[in-house]
Amino acid sequence: MTDRIEIAGLRVARELHDFVAEEATPGTGIDPEKFWEGFSAIVHDLAPKNRALLAKRDAMQEKLDGWYRENGAPIDMEAYKGFLKEIGYLVPEGAAFSVSTVNVDPEIAVVAGPQLVVPVM
Repeated sequence: MTDRIEIAGLRVARELHDFVAEEATPGTGIDPEKFWEGFSAIVHDLAPKNRALLAKRDAMQEKLDGWYRENGAPIDMEAYKGFLKEIGYLVPEGAAFSVSTVNVDPEIAVVAGPQLVVPVM
């Protein structure tokens, strides 16, 4: 089981706590305690919205699973597309836009591929 540390109202894996204190913050002018206080404030502020979004994701996944159980293979792509629109998975295309990647790490700005997104609870 992961060893946890209580800090700023959070239970943090010891490895992450030590990384922040020993590797991430030295030389940055950021006090590790202040980092955890700020991070805790963000987590507690956004936790209700995060829980709501995760619940919405779970509900959508249930609908997707149900559709696959009921419709099987082969998939009628027009019916499937209609279903995805109906449940809000696909939305109408919006206006054209661009995204700037100035001062962004190459792993985000240039390298194509999925990014790991981990919900913080």
